[in-house]
Amino acid sequence: MSTLKSFFKDSIIYGVAAVLPRVINFLMVRVHTDALHAESYAENTDFYIWAAMVSIVLTLGFETTFFRYFKDKQHAENLVATSLISVAVWVGIFILLFSIFFNPIEQFFKFEGHDFRLKTFIIIMALDTLAMIPFAYLRALNRPIRYTIIKLINVGIIVILQLITLRWIPNWQQNGAILPEWMLGLYQKLPMVDYIFLTNLIGSLISLFLVLPYLKNVKWHFDKILFKKMLRYSYPIIIAGLAYAINENLDKWLIGEYLDKKTEGLYAAIYKLAIFMNLYIMAFRLGAEPFFFKIAHDENSKETYASIMKYFVIIGSVALVGIILYIDIFKHLVNANYWMALNIVPIILLANLFLGIYHNLSIWYKLIDKTRYGMWFSIVGALITILLNFLLLRTYGYMIAAWAHMAAYGVMVLLSYFMGAKRFPVPYQTGKILLHLGFAVGISFTSFYWLKPNLWIATAIMVFYLTILTFWEFKPMLLQLKKYIRKP
Repeated sequence: MSTLKSFFKDSIIYGVAAVLPRVINFLMVRVHTDALHAESYAENTDFYIWAAMVSIVLTLGFETTFFRYFKDKQHAENLVATSLISVAVWVGIFILLFSIFFNPIEQFFKFEGHDFRLKTFIIIMALDTLAMIPFAYLRALNRPIRYTIIKLINVGIIVILQLITLRWIPNWQQNGAILPEWMLGLYQKLPMVDYIFLTNLIGSLISLFLVLPYLKNVKWHFDKILFKKMLRYSYPIIIAGLAYAINENLDKWLIGEYLDKKTEGLYAAIYKLAIFMNLYIMAFRLGAEPFFFKIAHDENSKETYASIMKYFVIIGSVALVGIILYIDIFKHLVNANYWMALNIVPIILLANLFLGIYHNLSIWYKLIDKTRYGMWFSIVGALITILLNFLLLRTYGYMIAAWAHMAAYGVMVLLSYFMGAKRFPVPYQTGKILLHLGFAVGISFTSFYWLKPNLWIATAIMVFYLTILTFWEFKPMLLQLKKYIRKP
């Protein structure tokens, strides 16, 4: 149980670093949807779709690879320098190529007439990629407080600047406030959506500046042998990452291409309500990935993996039911003009819970250095996303995009589970996990699509659900945790 204690501690600390900034960023969705009409919000969406794709190629899959080799003493000394030098050279090549082919890329991204937007994109990608290894180094050294502080500073700066540019200045103008001519002249040079990108750039620059000092004691030696090993380990991660980005983003882009930009903006804004499930998954991953590698050689490691999976599904199921039952509260985090797309919420939440289960299962191929399996699973998921959207999106509308999302991650879960059972068997409590999922899905989908309960009835259903869980699972779990916490 001491390993579980370490896992929960790491997940909570890194969860704060991941969750709090993203919660604050999510709260800015209301500011964005108040300031932008749906078509402009689609432009914001497209910018970050391309950012997600380019970021995966730029980072070379070296974040996961870094943790894989950090635990090996023979590589630890040169790992930071080798990783950072590799990434820095790759970033330099990226900047050079995007500069040479600036106009064709601008047309391909559909940024025509917005040179500033593409320049901002290039700088953000470079800054965030260069900061990746230093942040991974802080996590590997178990420095969660420093990691968290820098992340919070980053999001704080972005939020303040976006409030100024997207809300306060427009409000001052509407209220007849007299602003300096230089301020108005500067402010009116850019479309409002571009201020989201500009503030992101400033935040990324400050984050990189704050994290670089932690590299002062690094020995700057490039290890060619280690570099080749890292590339062999990471290339499937890159391909899997691209497939994941397709699963996460292609639906939004295709909605804009096949339907219209307004619908893309509506879908993308409401999709953000899945952030609550995503935050839970992210907090889990930040703590789990280093932890899973750390205990890999422990005698009871597989039993620990199985216990963590069960608890993950239980808590994720509670989150699914809670968000759906109280959607009439959560929906106010997005401007009312976007609510017509709310029907996607239960499907997207369940899809993301499947994704979290998949991340949990994926430990088997990472531990045995067979990351190509993750690549193939992700490719299958991407093909499902592509085929369903290409074939059905024009006919059945944006709901198909949500169902394709869920189908892709569901199939990936099944593939990883059955392949893992053969190559790295873990004693998951599959029957109990399926019961938890089925119970949660039944309550949440029935409530959302048929019952449509008011707040009082929703609360009654939630109390009923938690009461069942208390006697079924939580009570034994809490008693177990109490015994474990009291241990010296």
